[in-house]
Amino acid sequence: MMSKRILIADDEPNIVISLEFLMQSQGYEVKIAANGDEALRQVDVFKPDLILLDIMLPLRNGFEVCQKIRENPAWNGVKVVMLTAKGRESEVTKGLALGADAYITKPFATNELLVSVRSLLGK
Repeated sequence: MMSKRILIADDEPNIVISLEFLMQSQGYEVKIAANGDEALRQVDVFKPDLILLDIMLPLRNGFEVCQKIRENPAWNGVKVVMLTAKGRESEVTKGLALGADAYITKPFATNELLVSVRSLLGK
């Protein structure tokens, strides 16, 4: 069985390291993107099943990345989990309106994140 692919789009090294460790420990194949443009390139090349998408990204923010993913029919299957330090209601609403599948506020409980990822990936 192919392991599911997760793209981590975040520019904070400490968060990237802990997310990468967490996801690999669950058997997922992981790639990292440190900015919005790289995230879109990786969606195209790596073809992730799910992207953990930070909102505050260089070059192109998470909202823009999410919108681009949702505009491309070839990427319909990609699940988008937005990660943000901003838990403001307006941002959650905007993220979900743009097609995010889930929204997780930093700092997050790893358990909460895993439950969300698993349910989206159908495990």
